[in-house]
Amino acid sequence: MSFKTVEDPMHLRQALGRYATGVTVVTTRGPDGKLEGLTANSFSSVSLDPPLVLWSLQKRAPSLESFRSSGSFAVNVLGTHQHSHCKHFATPAQDKFADIAHEIGFGGCPLLTDSLATFECSTHSVVEGGDHLIFIGRVERAVYADGEPLIFSAGSFCVPALFPKPESVREASTIVQPAAIQRECCS
Repeated sequence: MSFKTVEDPMHLRQALGRYATGVTVVTTRGPDGKLEGLTANSFSSVSLDPPLVLWSLQKRAPSLESFRSSGSFAVNVLGTHQHSHCKHFATPAQDKFADIAHEIGFGGCPLLTDSLATFECSTHSVVEGGDHLIFIGRVERAVYADGEPLIFSAGSFCVPALFPKPESVREASTIVQPAAIQRECCS
């Protein structure tokens, strides 16, 4: 392996893409009442006490002012059965919720029906981070269900390949190696 400097943004993007993430749709209600939503894989937990999560948004995003001024947002964690939502919410549209099953939650934020998890948040703080703003939210309500999460890695969508649960520490050495899992889920 040879290391390159990060002067090439595409090289950095591809290196960062090796970190597998879940896929979410972050939603809010703008000051004019418009429902906003976008695909994001920058979601992460921050703290359990107090309950904080974060996600980031490009400063040039059309929905930026709605997210900044609303005071609340919801993070909808997508399952594999919601694969089409990813592209839908990543594509500009006048009304992204017209044909999407949803209900209204905390702060008027739309909640996608049948998501694996939903975190309804009040905006705790917004921090500048390069060409993005980092939204930190205090989780007011959360709900989850069982199912397969939608995963994004190296420019592709994946499904999880679960490791078998070892019966003892000694049997743990027989677990499938990560390279095999990558071929199974991300090719």
